[in-house]
Amino acid sequence: QVQLVESGGGLVQAGGSLRLSCAASGGTFSRNTMGWFRQAPGKEREFVAYIMWDGGITYYADTVKGRFTISRENAKNTVYLQMNSLKPEDTAVYYCVARDRDYTGSRYSARGYNYWGQGTQVTVSS
Repeated sequence: QVQLVESGGGLVQAGGSLRLSCAASGGTFSRNTMGWFRQAPGKEREFVAYIMWDGGITYYADTVKGRFTISRENAKNTVYLQMNSLKPEDTAVYYCVARDRDYTGSRYSARGYNYWGQGTQVTVSS
């Protein structure tokens, strides 16, 4: 069974940096789109970033553009999210996502992914 496991979450001060990792198992994701979503308490789950199979095509939510960088190592079935200049409003549970090659739906929507990790908590203090 496909499983996505996030790591790297924690507590960081505003202005600091954090790198999240997502390790995929149970399948090969070298040609699959992968990405990140986040959800704060009482708020809707929101798109953060995605990266396509070749690693060169990436898209970011306006709220994180210029501060976050998504990357991947296909040989390791791993995707990363480098988060710089963190703000308290970045506090949320961050979810790693992936989709099958033939899966339908917008890559900007939660409906566009059929594999989800359990999430990792990121807390940014002021």
